[in-house]
Amino acid sequence: MKKLKLALLATTILGSMMLTACGGSDSQTTASTEKQEIRLGYFPNLDHAPAIVGVKKEIFAKQLEGTKISTQVFPDGNAFMDALNSNNLDIGYVGPGPAINRFLSGNDVVILASAANGATLVVAREGSDIATVKDLDGKKFCSPGIGCTHNVQLEKMMADLGLYSNRTGGTVIHQKQNPANVQALFETKQMDAAALPEPWGTYLVETAGAKVIVEWDEVAWGTTLPSVVLVTRKAFMEENPELVKNFLKSHVEAIDYVNNNKEDSIKAINESLYELTQKKLPEEVLTKSWDRMTFSAEVHQDALQEWADASYELKFIKEQPKLDGLVDLTLLEQVSGK
Repeated sequence: MKKLKLALLATTILGSMMLTACGGSDSQTTASTEKQEIRLGYFPNLDHAPAIVGVKKEIFAKQLEGTKISTQVFPDGNAFMDALNSNNLDIGYVGPGPAINRFLSGNDVVILASAANGATLVVAREGSDIATVKDLDGKKFCSPGIGCTHNVQLEKMMADLGLYSNRTGGTVIHQKQNPANVQALFETKQMDAAALPEPWGTYLVETAGAKVIVEWDEVAWGTTLPSVVLVTRKAFMEENPELVKNFLKSHVEAIDYVNNNKEDSIKAINESLYELTQKKLPEEVLTKSWDRMTFSAEVHQDALQEWADASYELKFIKEQPKLDGLVDLTLLEQVSGK
């Protein structure tokens, strides 16, 4: 009888071990199948502060302890989206324009949260005789990309005044330019105005004598359109829900940090910008730029739709945009307790 009891006990223990090995616990299965590495992308722009500070202050690393975090910095939204859609990137920070454009093209992209609002500044070079948007008639302006967030914002304002770019037969010449190159173009009078993300607009004002033509909160959807959103692939989110959820926790924590630690955040960003670009910006530039944006995870979906509709009306995209499925706030709501 004693031998029979021992045999039954051994069988029970063996069965429990086999059950565990075969995935008897959902949480253990999820943990074992999710990736142990996350590839993060962002830009060297001030409105990417949650990303830059999150890396610099190890906010992401602490929340994702045990997960390897590799980072990559991108010069523009198209390069970022190429990396995301070619499976060379898992998650990251990008302007809403590139995310919307790729979504409408059928690419796998989902917006998880916002990161910053505002941060678009329209400036004109000294001596350009441009004081208002109306004065852009017959002039040259640039933005970081064709059909990028800032490009559409300015061209929407132009269209409201009956002005259009040469891309659609209008009289205002538009070019794509890296924000870091605009100062040289202003100094040589090869460019008259620019719609730029911060801190590059303020940098031109403070160091090159440029004039602000449209302040950040007066640009189309200036206070409601996210200048930066946190995105991933839907497939990645579905395969790694806990990993993405934990990253969202660190994202919210990073936003709280930059909102409550302005001076320290600016210092960390300037150090990071130097490491990334070998160029350190004057602190007064970063301080003044900081006041031209807000940091929040909240997504104003109506502003995204209005921006997309304007992009269609301006012929940047060919079909009437439907953004159903682009934004998924499920995990953010779980993290925020809403």
